[in-house]
Amino acid sequence: MLTATKKTGENQSKQSTVDNLIIERKAIKTPVSVIYHSIGQVNYMLKEGRYFFSDIKKEGILLYDSGKSKLERICKPSPAKRKQIAQEDFQQWFTSAKDFYTSYEFNLKRRKYKLAAFLLHQAVERFYSTVLLVFTGYKGKRHNIEKLGRQASGCDAAFLKVFPRATAEQDEMFKLLKKAYIDARYNKDYKITKRQLEYLAQRVKVLQRLTNKVCKEKITSFV
Repeated sequence: MLTATKKTGENQSKQSTVDNLIIERKAIKTPVSVIYHSIGQVNYMLKEGRYFFSDIKKEGILLYDSGKSKLERICKPSPAKRKQIAQEDFQQWFTSAKDFYTSYEFNLKRRKYKLAAFLLHQAVERFYSTVLLVFTGYKGKRHNIEKLGRQASGCDAAFLKVFPRATAEQDEMFKLLKKAYIDARYNKDYKITKRQLEYLAQRVKVLQRLTNKVCKEKITSFV
């Protein structure tokens, strides 16, 4: 959804109103995830040749046009430019993810288990974001690691196996990690054990290795 200004696009109240209206419409059967950007942001991305936004302009279906804004011409990036963008995104987000994992280890040793859980969640979120940026040039503003994982699996199906949920215990531990973004910080009743954290950390290391492998292969393919 395009907005006139960046401030309007980032207005959480207005976003919630739109999202709720979509949920309430029984005629909409397919799950819809709306992204919000100002016309200025989108036009900047089109001039930069960011392929996510270019594909939307080329292949998207216009649902409503106020007639007040105009999209810029698509500037197609060269393979070299696309590779450069992917490398920069990989360096920034993969490094950030590793830093959060290091902070997790530090707080695990301090027995700050709730903080450790939040930091581990942040590492996961950033590893997934790394994949999405390298493969698509775009990441949304979402913190739901389950949805991010499904998006990443569209880039490589191996991501579906990072967090197995075949048993009730595996499912419960993943849910603890998923809830850590909010509950580990604000819910006094949130509890997670050292053993659960260590298991989840092992899976995050699997995610780290897989992210590193598939992203480097993708970057190499931009020739």
